[in-house]
Amino acid sequence: MTQPVPHSIDPRARELIPKSKILVVGAGGIGCEVLKNLALSGFQDIEIIDLDTIDVSNLNRQFLFRKEHVGKPKAVVARESILANNPDVKIKAYHDSVLSSEYGLTFFTRFNLVLNALDNRTARNHVNRMCLAADVPLIESGTSGYSGQVELIKKGVTQCYECQPKPPQRTFPGCTIRNTPSEPVHCIVWSKHLFNQLFGEDDPDQDVSPDTEDPEAKVDGGNSLTESGNIKRISTRQWIQEIDYDPEKLFDKFFLDDIKYLLSMENLWKKRTPPKPLSWKEAETLVGDKKNEETGSVGSIDMEVWSIAKCAEVFADSVCVLKKELANKDFLVWDKDDKPAMDFVTACANIRSYIFLIPQNSKFQVKSIAGNIIPAIATANAIIAGLVVLYAFRVLIDEFEKCPSIYLRQKSVHSKFVLAADKQLSKANPNCYVCSPMPFVNVFVNVKNMTVKEFESEVLKKHLNMVAPDVVLDGKGVVVISSEEGETEANNDKFLSQLGIVDGSILKCDDFLQNYELTVAVNNYEAETKEDPLFKVVANPDELKAKEAKNGKENGASESNKEVESEEDDLMVVDEMSDDPQEGSSSKKRKLNQESDDDIVEVVIPTSM
Repeated sequence: MTQPVPHSIDPRARELIPKSKILVVGAGGIGCEVLKNLALSGFQDIEIIDLDTIDVSNLNRQFLFRKEHVGKPKAVVARESILANNPDVKIKAYHDSVLSSEYGLTFFTRFNLVLNALDNRTARNHVNRMCLAADVPLIESGTSGYSGQVELIKKGVTQCYECQPKPPQRTFPGCTIRNTPSEPVHCIVWSKHLFNQLFGEDDPDQDVSPDTEDPEAKVDGGNSLTESGNIKRISTRQWIQEIDYDPEKLFDKFFLDDIKYLLSMENLWKKRTPPKPLSWKEAETLVGDKKNEETGSVGSIDMEVWSIAKCAEVFADSVCVLKKELANKDFLVWDKDDKPAMDFVTACANIRSYIFLIPQNSKFQVKSIAGNIIPAIATANAIIAGLVVLYAFRVLIDEFEKCPSIYLRQKSVHSKFVLAADKQLSKANPNCYVCSPMPFVNVFVNVKNMTVKEFESEVLKKHLNMVAPDVVLDGKGVVVISSEEGETEANNDKFLSQLGIVDGSILKCDDFLQNYELTVAVNNYEAETKEDPLFKVVANPDELKAKEAKNGKENGASESNKEVESEEDDLMVVDEMSDDPQEGSSSKKRKLNQESDDDIVEVVIPTSM
């Protein structure tokens, strides 16, 4: 084997490494390798965030963890393991979801560089948007079996994570999910929908009640045999709140009453084995083999298939926990790394599988399916993590052109690994909704005291010259303000915080009438004295115009209330004095251009490395 030629670190990077503040998002397979590389390379200020806890299945490739760590937070244990080998590193761990409101724009602006080591698209999208808004370089990485990829994302230099459309995730017909499941995945998807109906954001497309419009339930193309329509649908939380989330009543509704109603659709069961309704009382008696349930080991509990009685018990416990969590929020977001949410989906999926005579699965198996987890290979993780930190050296000294996207491939089980790199940086898609050039505005406002209507009239219309804005909470898909009459009228009297708009939130604002778009970063601000303004708007004044106005047309907006306070940065601060009180705009859709992936340079790496 030819010995590789050693490359010394650029002196400029060597000087910046100990001074740089790095955020690592994810402490799994790639994350462990990245953290080890950072600590050995001289980085002194590192922060880690990961919501997951350690499973037995992680131990074969996530080398910072040991058997005694199973059940503990990955971020916390990773920190302890790094400090045990290098106590001079300043390292902080967050056992939390990066999607939480605490990790908004203000949080990300503290770092010189962000390194992604995630395993789901939602979190990747969030970090991508936060780094673009904060103008912080992001090195994105991932592996899938023997394949992997490293990509630099830098505002104004490269394309972003969302520039090109990703392959759609597998979907299933609604009538199959609601009426005639035949595979474990059908029951798991149904359980995730049920979680959203009980605790998440209301979505009519995820109704779990029997689908009376199922074509197979029709008779000779006409109505179904049953037209009583007396099934209690859960399109809102009204009934749920009336019963105060009583686990027994919820259980009987979804696993007894709804199944009985399905059986009344006789056409569905002419060629299928009919389901067996299950009551709460009956479930309690189905204890099965309890020998594995008494071990007490976190790993064994995750790998075992629970009895139906155990599922009913977990269902009740998780409903109570999730109910308490919901009390302080508008809605919950399902996350595979959140234990109560994962317990709920596992229990519900297995109970429904039992009813439809479908094989049941362990929590580990359900998590893999529900979270779209693809098994990783330790060697692939190590190669990708090494490239991530090598790119970090280059990014610190702004050598972005030396960081093209690079791909790890294996042509066959017995062949050599191949690294394929693009010849140049991938340019941003000009039609990308996330990173296409758009004026950026910082708004300082008390999110707990300002209503949506006040934000629209005082901030967007009066000071940012918008006429009929459409506003979407970026990354969440929540339509805050719509130019369509009556569509978001219910939001008018709500405070910004009630819609999930908190410190660091990003709003995409689109005034289609004027061809005028803005990205608004919300910063929580509280006036300390009566003389302080109620809110502030900081932006480049030349950009606060509709595109027609930039071309020489007048947009009619008044300039009388604007005051330029910072000539050095050419920023405008607009103050309103205290005496005068999920993905894009619904009015404008964009198409993403797909570009070819040709022109790559290949480097062969022997498998004996």
